Amino acid sequence: MTSHTASSPVAPRGNGGGARSLAFEDLEHEFETLFNEFRRSALANAAQVSEGMLPGAYKVLTTIARLSSATLSELTELMMIDKGQMSRTIRELEERGLIDRTPDPQDGRSVRISLSTFGAERLAATRGEKEHELRDAMASWSVSDIVKFTELLHALSRGLTP
Repeated sequence: MTSHTASSPVAPRGNGGGARSLAFEDLEHEFETLFNEFRRSALANAAQVSEGMLPGAYKVLTTIARLSSATLSELTELMMIDKGQMSRTIRELEERGLIDRTPDPQDGRSVRISLSTFGAERLAATRGEKEHELRDAMASWSVSDIVKFTELLHALSRGLTP
């Protein structure tokens, strides 16, 4: 695999079918690096929100924040997490005071899960310190490059042709 710096463009090596394979190897390497960076960031953010919080719980918390509220079933399906694991995570978040549970007005047997005031404050404080990292990393990118990159990621995540 080729090592690339942030300033050097990733270019396929060689010609023919081999170049495509090498390009995919480079792409996989860059995704691995990006995912590892996301994990590091989630670990640090989780600890900042609440000491001892695991990155998975932080991801559930940020998902609840993005959705405003959700049921346990909705979270389980969306995040593709085992229902038992999700129940334990929700219990942990509730014990830490980061979420609230309220009866679901649509279904009396279910509850809606949302950020508590304390959870919103902790998440805002944590995100506030990191808010501009992506913007800073892409500061020299043109708007058209950012739009194109977003379109390509969207296509990739949905299995579409850009």
